[in-house]
Amino acid sequence: MQLKPNAYRLHETVKGIETLTRFALAVLALASGVYTYLGVRGLLDGSASFVFFAAIIYAAAVSVAIYAFWSFMLRFVPLVTSGVQRIALFLTMAIGCAMIIAMSSWLNAAALAGSAALEQHMAVTLQGYAEDLDAAHANALASQSLLPDVQRAAQRFAGLAADERETGALTGTTGSGSVVQLLTQMSAQMNQLDTTITSSRDAVAGLFEDGSTRLASMRELVSTPGAIEPRSDSFQTEAVQLSAVIAALQQTDIAASVKRAAADLSAGFIAPVANGQSADLANRQDQVMETVRVSVAAQSAALSAAADEILATPAVEQRRFVPLSSAEAVLRYWPDFIPSWAGAISIDLLPVVLVLVLMIVNDAMRQESQSLEEAENITAAEMLRAMALFRQMEAAGIDVTTGRPRPLVVEPEPSVAPEPQAEPAPQAPPAAATVAADEGTVTPIDAAARKRSDGPRPA
Repeated sequence: MQLKPNAYRLHETVKGIETLTRFALAVLALASGVYTYLGVRGLLDGSASFVFFAAIIYAAAVSVAIYAFWSFMLRFVPLVTSGVQRIALFLTMAIGCAMIIAMSSWLNAAALAGSAALEQHMAVTLQGYAEDLDAAHANALASQSLLPDVQRAAQRFAGLAADERETGALTGTTGSGSVVQLLTQMSAQMNQLDTTITSSRDAVAGLFEDGSTRLASMRELVSTPGAIEPRSDSFQTEAVQLSAVIAALQQTDIAASVKRAAADLSAGFIAPVANGQSADLANRQDQVMETVRVSVAAQSAALSAAADEILATPAVEQRRFVPLSSAEAVLRYWPDFIPSWAGAISIDLLPVVLVLVLMIVNDAMRQESQSLEEAENITAAEMLRAMALFRQMEAAGIDVTTGRPRPLVVEPEPSVAPEPQAEPAPQAPPAAATVAADEGTVTPIDAAARKRSDGPRPA
């Protein structure tokens, strides 16, 4: 194959970078094997020696498979020229790339971004716990919103009792009678409910402070540099404690207790017997106590409705921290680590670029090459015979390009008559020239090639 200068330079360049190509492919396969070892080591359980040897064997198998696969592709794809065969090789290469990604690339990504992915998992879980703590604290404080209504009702009953005792504002008669006793009783019940709600406030504040301390420790574990495994274990311990705090906050919600107490105000209303000395005073006391009963029923309904609104708030569901391996974390939070995925896949699939470059260069060399098969296959002896045949044809007056005798050129006769000469004896034309004149155009190279194809003649 005779190559043009440009095709020759391409051919020499491809030969020159062959060693570099093998070295680059070996380095890429080795790098992929190292990161595969780091990724698979976090997935295996057992003794340290077992994990080490199992990870080494798997990583070595991956490196050998990657090197062998891309060596096949680098050698075969550039040489195939048929469209169907090339498409078949491309499909094979695509299947191989998918298998490489399945057995190596995701482990490479786990090695590159495993610690960051675990920190991401811890950060997401921490955010969820912070929201749960805030929600539980808000639900617990919602019961505190009932406190002003209870205090206001207690003060109102206490004020009416004082007015009745001092001025007889309700019955028109001063003194501590049945009405004063009833109003004092209602005020005392409201004060008890006030005490219950107020006492729960301290418990809620203490639990929320404890939960905030746990959250601060968990944030520190997420952001502190160092090995991820011990930090993950400590984070899990703090998460369990924080879950207990959130559950305790939900148990301190006294909305249900307030609702029961409000219902008791109306259902358990016991009016004392009117103790007026006269029938008119007793009648007035009964009227006032009926009014108080209606007021207590209205207050009970209002407190029950407010407690129902608080109880209608969805309870905080218990959250559980699930530890993940580095590979599982990378797969779960893959959108946050696209650059790491790109680097891990590029290590394994970069030889695709080399395959395409070699394919394009070989196509260019084939297009620019010139085929002279006869000249490439002729020997030195055949060349000498062809030259001798060429000289014989020239001497016989045969045109070498057409293989036919040249036309005779008639020269004008000289003015002086030449002396008579003897006519030369006719000579037979050479056999090769006769064959050339009979069979058409035969060049010296064609004649030599034909003679070579006939084989050696016997002596």
